[in-house]
Amino acid sequence: MFELTVEKTIAAAHYLRDYHGRCEQLHGHNYRIMVFLRGEELDAAGMLVDFTEIKTALQPILDHLDHTCLNDLPEFAEISPSAENIARLIGDSLASNDFPRAIVHRVQVWETPNQSATYFVPGKSGAMSLSQTSTV
Repeated sequence: MFELTVEKTIAAAHYLRDYHGRCEQLHGHNYRIMVFLRGEELDAAGMLVDFTEIKTALQPILDHLDHTCLNDLPEFAEISPSAENIARLIGDSLASNDFPRAIVHRVQVWETPNQSATYFVPGKSGAMSLSQTSTV
């Protein structure tokens, strides 16, 4: 079994709904996003998936979130943009891509250098696209 990791960062603001404390106020983070793909078979070049393919699939998802107030996005109209929900949005959106020899296994979202949330992506049948996540 092989596992690949791609790491990117975005900056975004949010506030937590149904939360009583400092984070219910508008504030921002430099989110560190790590995505993990797993698979067993390598291609003729000895790769599971070309890192460029993963980054190309991930970039539009992150562009949608970067430099926004996450609460203003349709995906977070009814759910709080917590690190957990951000990880789920990214994971399910990325899982809708076809990586022939690999599956998106998990997504980890770091709000600070010391705290993160990890979402374990369900099998292909459970994946949601970016446009479907507002019903989560």
